[in-house]
Amino acid sequence: MENYLEINRKSWNAKVEPHLKSDFYFVDEFLKGRSSLNSIEMELLGDIKNKKILHLQCHFGQDSISLSRLGAEVTGIDLSDKAIETARELALKCETNTQFICTDLYNLTNVLNEKFDIVFTSYGTIGWLPDLDRWAKVISHFLKPDGKFVMAEFHPVVWMFDDDFDGVKYNYFNEKPIVETYEGTYADPSANIVQEYVMWNHSLAEALQSLIDNNLKIDQFKEFDWSPYPCFRHVQEFEKGKWRISMFGNKIPLVFAIGAQKKSS
Repeated sequence: MENYLEINRKSWNAKVEPHLKSDFYFVDEFLKGRSSLNSIEMELLGDIKNKKILHLQCHFGQDSISLSRLGAEVTGIDLSDKAIETARELALKCETNTQFICTDLYNLTNVLNEKFDIVFTSYGTIGWLPDLDRWAKVISHFLKPDGKFVMAEFHPVVWMFDDDFDGVKYNYFNEKPIVETYEGTYADPSANIVQEYVMWNHSLAEALQSLIDNNLKIDQFKEFDWSPYPCFRHVQEFEKGKWRISMFGNKIPLVFAIGAQKKSS
């Protein structure tokens, strides 16, 4: 779909205002110092003080700024111009030197000429990309030799189901673009917005093999039977900050995480 970028840019631009107001993104608490990072990614990231980090598909920059607060030198990128404008405003309010670039991920090599210790991406990102081999090439390009890639993402099993989890609706494999219209947003289902979007489902094999094929050695791979976000319907919080889909309990994975290293030769 040649026009998917513009469709999705409009969709994410429309989300910015309701997301800023939502409890999901707790902006007031964030401005007072609360981190937006979760234990899943923090365990893989480790000590990031004085590390250069590239954060892909950063939305309006909360995770990027949270990484900066931990002492990293961070550059966040996102497709949405409204999200990046907001990210820059948040960084000013938080008094961090986090840098932000508005660009399509696949175009990043044309607008950024740096290398990084860590490339980071998390939660609801790769589904917006049609081609994971091109994605992995971008990651590999920007990593220094022996640099680290860290990813936390919703599990592809979740995306097979309809929104109410009544049955399997979508293919586990990347069969074709998924073009739909959605009312509201995951952060605020009652938000008065209607958005068309284009997404792709990606299997675990597709994600893992794309990294392997592009000179990355996978050191860690984890699956979790909970989500750090209540972004699905019918979720229950079984421990503080951990949600499961009520009808599935702990029977299916909701999140996976990858730690990988750029090979030095």
